[in-house]
Amino acid sequence: MGDNQVRQRKLAKLIGTTALLLLSLQTSAARLAIVIDDFGYRPHNENKILQMPVAISIAILPDSPHGREMAEKAYKQGREILIHLPMAPLSKQLLEPDTLQPTMSSEDIDRIIQRAIQKVPYAVGINNHMGSAMTSSLPGMQKVMRSLSGYNLYFLDSVTIGNTQATKAAQGTPVRVIRRNVFLDDVQSEAETRHQLNRAISIARKNGSAIAIGHPHSTTIRALQQMLPTLPADIELVSPSRLLSGKPVGDNPHKWGKLCELNNHRLKSVG
Repeated sequence: MGDNQVRQRKLAKLIGTTALLLLSLQTSAARLAIVIDDFGYRPHNENKILQMPVAISIAILPDSPHGREMAEKAYKQGREILIHLPMAPLSKQLLEPDTLQPTMSSEDIDRIIQRAIQKVPYAVGINNHMGSAMTSSLPGMQKVMRSLSGYNLYFLDSVTIGNTQATKAAQGTPVRVIRRNVFLDDVQSEAETRHQLNRAISIARKNGSAIAIGHPHSTTIRALQQMLPTLPADIELVSPSRLLSGKPVGDNPHKWGKLCELNNHRLKSVG
């Protein structure tokens, strides 16, 4: 056997070994979903988020002045979009219009959710903005889940209170619920955001997946810009719907468009 043939065989073996290693890494990768909340108010910062990997998802406030514009941009990128639905907190704070309250009637909750879906096109999921009072109310969240049952939307529980009832309220409905593990920027500093992202990575490695929620703060943006390009090889950045049990929702823009058309048709039928 000539030297050339030996080199070719060694090269083929090396390529095969490398391919198997890459496949092994891919199948064993821990999955990390990052959602950036409060979209629609700070387009300068939000456009920087939209320059980050498309697996990073955004949650848009329905009554924000730039929400629709950001939804259109994200949709064209193939980025996953959530409705950041305002829900009542326990503390007294300035509230968004149409903030869901535990004492609201089912009809009022239906109306607010329908309106939010109309205002945030292409959304495939919903997560709560604030909501410690609302999500800790089982009757209130049962009304929310019954309303969401008419749409192909998942619910990402932001877990703004320990005794959240979102998962329990979804029992008996088709609504799938996933939960946040880490807030990236409760403390607005680059160092703290980096620390929390590393926490999310550790949780993903331990449990197989993790969800981190952040906001379009300048410190958060800088920390993500620094860390995302050097994410460990065993961490796969994914959209939240990839973490749902069963078939993922909205894993490409064309499917999102169909879901949006279906939801809009249902809204027209109700109206």
